[in-house]
Amino acid sequence: MITIYHNPRCRKSREGLEIVEKSGKTFNVVKYLDDQLNVAELKNIIAKLEIKPIDLVRKNEAIWKSEFKGKSLTDAEIVEAMIANPKLIERPIVVNGNKAIVGRPPETINEIL
Repeated sequence: MITIYHNPRCRKSREGLEIVEKSGKTFNVVKYLDDQLNVAELKNIIAKLEIKPIDLVRKNEAIWKSEFKGKSLTDAEIVEAMIANPKLIERPIVVNGNKAIVGRPPETINEIL
């Protein structure tokens, strides 16, 4: 099953959703700002992305700059920051089985569809 973690207010996320819709495959949409992820879910996504938690952070968000930038944070602390502030999570994320990709640019989503 394909899952897209989506923020409808984000242009790139909307473009990513359109790509998934056009694939004709069955998929699930998770609006992660409304239906917040838990630590286990986010860690699972990060593992599928094969990245470090810091690589999933939107570092230009005001909350990151004011609360976290310049601090020495563990991976667990970064995950907790994203759980507490889901706006910090890069988007869209598309998961297909054991693989995942951040749709930046959105066309990269085609790699796992």
